Amino acid sequence: MKTDVFSGRMYLIAGFIIALFSVLLIKLFSIQVVNKSYSIYAKNNSVKEKVVFPGRGLIYDKNGKLIVCNEAVYDLLITPRMVKADFDTVGFCKLVNIDMATFIEQFEKCKKHSRYQASVLLSQLSKAEIAVIEESLYKYNGVETRSRTVRKYPYKVGAHLLGDVGEVSSSFIAKNPDYKSGDFCGLSGLEKTYEKYLRGTKGIEYVLVNVHNVEMGSFDEGQQDVVAKEGSDLVLELDIDLQVYGELLMQNKRGSVVAIDPSTGGILAMVSAPSYDPNLLVGNVRSRNYRMLSSDSIQLPLINRAVTGEYPPGSTFKTFNGLVGLQEGVINETTKVFCAGKSALPIKCTHSHESPLAIIAALRESCNPFFRFVFEGIINKYPTPAEGLDKWSQYAHSFGFGHTFKTDIFSERSGLIPNSKYYNNVYKNGRWKSSTIRSLSIGQGEVILTPIQLANLAAAIANEGYYIKPHFVRSITTDSVVIHPFDEEITKINIEKHYFQLVKEGMSQVIKSGTGRFYGQIDSVEVCGKTGTVQNPGGKDHALFIAFAPKDNPKIAIAVVVENAGFGSTNAVPIATLMIEKYIFGNTKRPQVEKTMLEKDLIH
Repeated sequence: MKTDVFSGRMYLIAGFIIALFSVLLIKLFSIQVVNKSYSIYAKNNSVKEKVVFPGRGLIYDKNGKLIVCNEAVYDLLITPRMVKADFDTVGFCKLVNIDMATFIEQFEKCKKHSRYQASVLLSQLSKAEIAVIEESLYKYNGVETRSRTVRKYPYKVGAHLLGDVGEVSSSFIAKNPDYKSGDFCGLSGLEKTYEKYLRGTKGIEYVLVNVHNVEMGSFDEGQQDVVAKEGSDLVLELDIDLQVYGELLMQNKRGSVVAIDPSTGGILAMVSAPSYDPNLLVGNVRSRNYRMLSSDSIQLPLINRAVTGEYPPGSTFKTFNGLVGLQEGVINETTKVFCAGKSALPIKCTHSHESPLAIIAALRESCNPFFRFVFEGIINKYPTPAEGLDKWSQYAHSFGFGHTFKTDIFSERSGLIPNSKYYNNVYKNGRWKSSTIRSLSIGQGEVILTPIQLANLAAAIANEGYYIKPHFVRSITTDSVVIHPFDEEITKINIEKHYFQLVKEGMSQVIKSGTGRFYGQIDSVEVCGKTGTVQNPGGKDHALFIAFAPKDNPKIAIAVVVENAGFGSTNAVPIATLMIEKYIFGNTKRPQVEKTMLEKDLIH
């Protein structure tokens, strides 16, 4: 009887043990085969996360030429907790070509960031540099490499408009938590404007490592990896060949060139001189080169004069005042004004010419007394000078003067279009009148425009009464979807088309027989332009010129400012018309004019 009881208990215990082992086997099968979460939780012991940086989106010009691409570089990372007492610091410093002080400083920064995670010890090493290091890297436990890409600029131009890319700061990370230490972002220009499209999305690669942190292969056959997503590509309105030519012509000169396609508002070229090779601000030489460029307080190569340079527009502004005078009925196409040439008062003319003369001839001769008559007529048409000036200011704002275009151009300045409030602050109790501010009639005095505003003026006249917001980007390709961020945002100017045609004819005569006749004429193309020579209290006058071509169905509008260069007809006209020629024909038919401008040094 006792044997039967004992035997029953044995079966019960055996059954319990078998059941227990069955549960454990099922659980183990579930953990290791069905549910991989436990292996993921335990991965810190044997699996390492590697960040995979995506390539930034590529940038192309309007003709499909690649103007910004990526080039592989390598970071050297170190995990502080894996650096043991026997680490050969002297040998390592010799291998990576740094001194002991630099190593200690960088290592302490890495420890401060994390003792258990890999941090960047040295960044952006070239393929040649990393090849030498990797041969001996097995000797240094805790040190590893990581690849990423940096920007490369095949044409070595367009630094101001393209911008640059650099490592994010701690203050930037605080405001943008999507970024981590060691990440890069666009710091200026189009790189900054379109950062969210260009940056892409980082990936994660899980790698098996042994106790010495040596990689043994992919974890879980890569099933847990997160694939990096490349950044979106940009196609610009820019013509890179025209940009290269413009920067070549502006060498040894200080100023800017802006060229626009009037039919689209697309910026074909934007030159700011002096400039620099954008490749200087790439890689581990960026900091040193940035300090060098920013310390040049005379040439200021980092400044984009095309959007931040502010100048009195000089005689180029007579086109605007003529249009307002016509629209306001102060003059018509036959109204003639007498000019006494250099003897004229209160504003004299620069030279003797036919007199009296009407609007077309006045533009051709750039007659100061004519446009003084027009401007004072606009102001005096209204009951008070304040009302007249404010009406004039409204016209100016409709052309894009006095404010920024708020487009994909960074750091624009607005210039200045004075109104009655401005002069009431200058002259107390409103003690001013049209004669007080008559210098505005010839683009001097308080009026200030930027080069891009001048180019837009040329485009508005070319279009006979409207303009499309100036912009760089034609399209963005993201996830196989093409985005057009600027769908021809048209601004109509409240001036009759007929009056624009009169001004166009006057600008055509400037080139045929006026101040632009010496360097402005191009075979088989009718160019319309207006020169300007702007007084500069700080030195020699600035040379200005606005133009568009051809007269009918214009393909390009352009503004050139050459600082301290004297007459616009001498130094601004040749640059503008050579660029027009280059854009329309692909080359220049005036080699001697080109040679003269390439050799001309207006800085030294």
